[in-house]
Amino acid sequence: MKFKVTEIEAKSIIGNTQVPSADYVINPYTGCQFGCMYCFATFMGRFVGESNQNWGNYVYVKTNAVELMEKDIKRLMKKSPHPRIVLSTVTDPYQGIEKKYRLTRGILEVFAKNNYQGRVGILTKSPMVLKDLDVLKKIENVEVGLSITTSDDNLSRFLEIRAPSAQTRIKTLKKLNDAGIKTYAFVGPFLPHMKLKPKMIDELFSEIRKAGTKDIKIEYLNLPKYVRPRMNEVIKTESNEIQEVYKASQLKKYREEIEPILRDGIEKYGLKLKFDEIVHHVSEQKLIEK
Repeated sequence: MKFKVTEIEAKSIIGNTQVPSADYVINPYTGCQFGCMYCFATFMGRFVGESNQNWGNYVYVKTNAVELMEKDIKRLMKKSPHPRIVLSTVTDPYQGIEKKYRLTRGILEVFAKNNYQGRVGILTKSPMVLKDLDVLKKIENVEVGLSITTSDDNLSRFLEIRAPSAQTRIKTLKKLNDAGIKTYAFVGPFLPHMKLKPKMIDELFSEIRKAGTKDIKIEYLNLPKYVRPRMNEVIKTESNEIQEVYKASQLKKYREEIEPILRDGIEKYGLKLKFDEIVHHVSEQKLIEK
């Protein structure tokens, strides 16, 4: 299917969020070129007339995002302390289309030139964030998170077909640390494949620590009803063992079995778990429904 880019004008660029570490969220784009198979953000399609199945094949570009940011920054600066902001929760701020439109950079430049003091967080899978190091260094309380679900490129390609490779993300994390930017690794979602091969968990935590990052956030695989058909399609040709562990991944028993292993790895490599919890959104779901 041909990839579709649509330019739109947004009514607003800053939204409320349930993310515990932020007060507001900014999503410069609707849709995501990476199209990861497990992504919960497919629900965003309903706001632009796109189906869940079409996730990854479209991006709606909020062409006036920087203009809106110029206006909204005045409102944010009046608050004390300055609110915590995150880019982005339902898209990737550094997906390929950012090369052309540079909305994320433009938004960051607004924070920088206004000497914004609140926390400005960025979450991405892309090394493109390195292109904006000059701006990031001008923002007082900036933090960049890299979504790294595995250190194994083959596993990454299984569910994150169009996203930058796992090793590319780990290298990006190191370059950010070397540049003096505060970072964290987001192991989200935790891929059930790794429950079958705990050595992969050890390797991932080791790679994150070697890259110079200490803070880590972990989130269990979140499979609401609208995501499950996509995942069913992906795993139906996999081994019975893989299919079974994905089905079990939504159960409390699964979390009780894997959490001690994750916490042991965190302690082994001197990592710090954000919020001191491994996040899960739903429980007792069945992945494959008859």
